[in-house]
Amino acid sequence: MFGIGMPELIVILVIALIVIGPKKLPDLAKALGKGMAEFKKATQEIKDSLDVEEDLNEIKDDLVDSISGLDIPEEPEPPESIEAGEPKDSDKDEVPEDHEKVENEIHEDKKELNGKDKAEETKDGG
Repeated sequence: MFGIGMPELIVILVIALIVIGPKKLPDLAKALGKGMAEFKKATQEIKDSLDVEEDLNEIKDDLVDSISGLDIPEEPEPPESIEAGEPKDSDKDEVPEDHEKVENEIHEDKKELNGKDKAEETKDGG
C-alpha cells in the first residue's frame, strides 16, 4: 500500500497514538474509513459519468455523420430546351399521352417555322 512496509506502518501508528491519544484514535480510524469509502464512491461515479459522456460523444458523432450531407444543397439539373430531343424516360412512363401530344405539337411548330422561313426567303428574292 503506497510503498509503505510493515515497519514503517507500525512507526506511523505509534506516533499517531502518542500525538492523538488512545481515546481518540478509534474515532479517527472510523472517520478515516468513512472518508476512504466516500472517496472510492466518488471516483466510481466519476468513472461512470465519463463512460456516459463517451457514449454520448459516439452518438453525437454518428448523428453528425448521418446528417452531414443534408446541409449541402443539391445542384439543380440544367433545364432541357424544347429542341433537345427526347424527354427523360421517367416522364414517358408517367404520362405517355401528354408526351405524345407535346411531341406532335413541337413537330407541327417546327413545320410552321420552316414554312414561314421559306416563304420569307421567296418574298425577299433569296
